[in-house]
This record gives sequence, C-alpha cells and structure tokens, in this order.
Amino acid sequence: MQRKAYVPGVAALLAVLLAGCTGGGGLGGEADDSKPGEAGSSTAAAEPGRYRTLPEPCGEVDLGTLDSMLPGITEMPDEEQQEKAYEGEPAVTYDTDRHVGCRWKVESSDATHHLLVDFERVVSYDTAVSDDTRATEVYASKVQKADLPEPSGSASSDADDSDADADAGGEPSGSGASSADAGESDKPGDKEKGKGEDKGKGDGEASGSASSGSPEDAATPAGLQPRVLDEFGDEAFLDDALTTSASATRHRTVTVVFRTSNVIVTIEYDEQPGRRTDIPDSKEMQDKAQELASSLADGFAD
Repeated sequence: MQRKAYVPGVAALLAVLLAGCTGGGGLGGEADDSKPGEAGSSTAAAEPGRYRTLPEPCGEVDLGTLDSMLPGITEMPDEEQQEKAYEGEPAVTYDTDRHVGCRWKVESSDATHHLLVDFERVVSYDTAVSDDTRATEVYASKVQKADLPEPSGSASSDADDSDADADAGGEPSGSGASSADAGESDKPGDKEKGKGEDKGKGDGEASGSASSGSPEDAATPAGLQPRVLDEFGDEAFLDDALTTSASATRHRTVTVVFRTSNVIVTIEYDEQPGRRTDIPDSKEMQDKAQELASSLADGFAD
C-alpha cells in the first residue's frame, strides 16, 4: 500500500497546539509559572473600591439641615405630617448596595423646596480596571453633561490683549464695530433711542435678563457660576440653573456632585417661589447645598 504524504504545514500547526496544551510559552519559550493576582502577572486583578455598601440616604441628613433647607417643615401644624416629611421618600432601587436615593418635597408660605440625595457605588466589571478608575470615568461624564463654563479671564489680561491689538495697528479686542458701523451709530437720535430702551429697568437688570427670555445664567451673580469645587471628596463640581416654569414663576436648582473613591454623591436642591416676581437667592442655596455635601463627605471618610 502506498503511504500518504505528510504535509509539513500541518505538522507545524500540531506542534503549536501541543505546546499550548502543555502550558508552554510558545515555540522556544518557557512556561509562564506566574499565578493570577501575583505581581507581574498579566491577569492580575485591579484593586477593588474602598466602599462595598452604601448608607441609607434618608437617614444621612440631620434634622437641623432639613429645617434649614426645607423651611416649610417647621411650619407644619400636624406632628404626624411633619414626621413623615422629615423621613423623606426613598428612591426605587433594585440593588441597595449599588444605587440608593431619597427625596423630600415641602411647601412653605413663600416657596416650595425639593431636595434629592443620591448615592451611587461604581463597580468595574473589567478585572484590569479598578473601581476607582471606573468611578472617575463616570464622574467625568457627569462633568461633561453639566457643561461647566470655562473660567473667565481677568480684567487686566483682557485689557492687555486690547492694548496689544491697538499696538499692532488693529482695533482693540471687543470693539466689534467697523468704521461704517460707527458712522451708522452716530446718527442723530440713536443715543436718545438707546436711553429710552434702557429707561425703566430696575437696578441690576440688564438687557437680556431672565425676564426678557434671554439666557438665564445672567441671573447668577459673579463668582457663583457653575464651577469645580475642591472643598470635599476626591473631586467635585457645582451647577446652578435658573429656569422659568409654565406659570412664569422662576425656580432655581443647585446641584452638587462629588466623588469619594468609588462612590459618587449627587445633591439636587430646588426652590420655586410662590410669587412670580421672586427669584431664589443663588448664594444662600449654594451655601446650604455645599454644607450638606461637606457633611456627607465627612460621613464617608469616617
């Protein structure tokens, strides 16, 4: 009987497969004796996060803080109703070790206040990525969604830029007007017309204010705009938004988010006045939200 020819390529493939089955490190290589989890092992698991569970958020806010942030509680004549208001309403969740929250809503004689406290424990399912790293990514996505404004430059630097433009033979930065435009603006009666348009506006109300339907961030005082914070947690930021409801009343929502290891804490504090002419105080609300955030951060640090 004639013997079949042996194909060299098949022999090489079999050699590779046999080497893999015997645990070798490849053709001509040594076996990898490193065990999972050992230093230098390619399969070493990343460090787990510091926190394995979450506290119960409805019990993390003390009564004094609730009295301050939800003044309508102290106005309630019925003790049973008041006790229920203090307790808050737990958020619906299917895994209390991963995500929990609590809401409060209280009406007072002047306004309605909402408060939300939310705890999220981030877990990485990638053994090569730590829980803290994954939490940092989740936090970064929240910062991106908040779309925080870039820190504004100083007045002196703006002035220097204007001087530099003028020295270069150009117009100072921010002039934005050509010689033709300047000629048009000098027409008789234009200045008087401008005065008439500005007449009747209250102190601090500029053209393009919230009442005229323009961007509402103009109602947030200087120095209180949305920004990054460094007072608590590993990283934190604050957002402040003033909006107009369907009933033409303006309500403000202050949000503080911070990360501590693999836990992300979100605080949302909202005030809606009863009168259309009232605007919630930005500084007061931000101060209260930050005080609560600091208290919660201290609790995680214990």
